[in-house]
Amino acid sequence: MRQAAEVTDDVDARLAARLAELRAAHGWSLGELAERSGVSRSTLSRAERAEISPTAALLNRLCAVHGRTMSQLLSEVEAEPAPLVRAADQPVWQDRASGFVRRSVSPAHPGLRGELVEGRLAAGADIAYDRPPVPGLEQHIWVLQGALEVTAQDVTHTLGAGDCLRVRVWGPTRFRCAGPDDVRYVLAVVRP
Repeated sequence: MRQAAEVTDDVDARLAARLAELRAAHGWSLGELAERSGVSRSTLSRAERAEISPTAALLNRLCAVHGRTMSQLLSEVEAEPAPLVRAADQPVWQDRASGFVRRSVSPAHPGLRGELVEGRLAAGADIAYDRPPVPGLEQHIWVLQGALEVTAQDVTHTLGAGDCLRVRVWGPTRFRCAGPDDVRYVLAVVRP
């Protein structure tokens, strides 16, 4: 059985290649992508060479430029999607810098607008996204355990276990672990 670190490294390598492909498909230089995304050329270059594992905030900026959700982008680096996704086969991605772990429970699939993501934030973790990957993205955030603070449209909502927040994302958002323990939640994403 493969170790989690090996699987994560494989995903990072495929993600790096996909980011380079997307930039090339637009005919953009690293400088042009840096201007469009607000991410430095050196960070983009290192991400495309898999020298760094991109953070959630960095991927969000790149998704916004390429008109994709994070799940769509991550599904593009996975093998052919199957209708049944076994727990052991659900792609897991980590933002080690923020303490965010993202499991694609039901990854993006051609012909479907919705997807399910399990999110885990370590105690004290705080992730801010400066824009939605796709304007008008519908999100349903259901907390399974712990406490989560979500800020969307300049309104902060504190959710406990069992609570669900439904929002359409048009601007910046923020996810923060609001309790002393880790938070685990389900994020249902529906593209417009």
